[in-house]
Amino acid sequence: MKRRWLFFISLLVVVVLSACSQKSEEETKERVKIGVMLSDAGLGDQSFSDLAFEGLEKARDELDITFDYRELEFTGTYKQGLEELVAEGQDLIIGIGFTVQEDMEAVAAANPDEQFILIDAVSDLPNVHNITFKEDEGSYLLGALAAMKTDSNTIGFIGGVKNEVIERFETGFKAGAKQVKPDIEVLSEYAGDFGDDQLGASIARDMIEQGADYIYPAAGFTGVGSILAAQEAGVHAFGVDSDQFFLAEDTIVSSMLKQVDTAVYEAIKEIAETGTLSEKDKVLGIKENGVSLAPIRVVNLTAQEQKQIEQLQQELADGQVTIK
Repeated sequence: MKRRWLFFISLLVVVVLSACSQKSEEETKERVKIGVMLSDAGLGDQSFSDLAFEGLEKARDELDITFDYRELEFTGTYKQGLEELVAEGQDLIIGIGFTVQEDMEAVAAANPDEQFILIDAVSDLPNVHNITFKEDEGSYLLGALAAMKTDSNTIGFIGGVKNEVIERFETGFKAGAKQVKPDIEVLSEYAGDFGDDQLGASIARDMIEQGADYIYPAAGFTGVGSILAAQEAGVHAFGVDSDQFFLAEDTIVSSMLKQVDTAVYEAIKEIAETGTLSEKDKVLGIKENGVSLAPIRVVNLTAQEQKQIEQLQQELADGQVTIK
């Protein structure tokens, strides 16, 4: 009997010590650290930056990572923010938006052992991985949709800062509209700013006065002003990056979804699981589920119009459409 009790006590000690050892290992294991430099509009743009931040928060909640971030408003320059993140010893630093590129390349060159991701631009540096999107494909579908439903035969595009990325939105929107209705008039103007909602509203009102009954802004918080002006005038608008229907539920017909949140989450997941990134360059379009359309609301499509939208989407996914 005594031997049996000694056996059980010994077994209990082994189990307890094993549990303590496992707990100790879990406590001492360092979590993956992610640093993010946000785009110039920063948090609250209800578009690009907020979407990227959603992916970051999802990674924190599901992958047990930690993160820190910087906003241009507080760092003064992207370079300062990026250098602060490097000094913290991040496992990966993500730059949101093409405006970060120049400063990221300077910091990446000075820190060749650090891993970086640049979203919306392409760097040749070996330690900078690039994620870009085929914004023209999603915008093509919105242009086609606007051309199907316009009453005035005039629609408008509003860009933020003129650059290669925003020009893809414009090019796709125009091409899709003219594919459906070759004689349609597409007004186009660049605000030169992603953070001025009042300027966006002013540009939208000017376009509406010229007859535009569909407004498509690709302009961050500037675009939010455009959408609200469209609602005030009783015309239709499209959202961008995220589903912006909640901004103007009588006005937003659909949104061009740019899956920045998914791209950020998947990149962090790869780092968390493998410690490195497998692809130097990712280009995400309709085929790769990088861009898509939010549900179509407010207006009703005929069966023929719905079929045409679906056909155009399939042609884009199959590479049968050349957008120019």
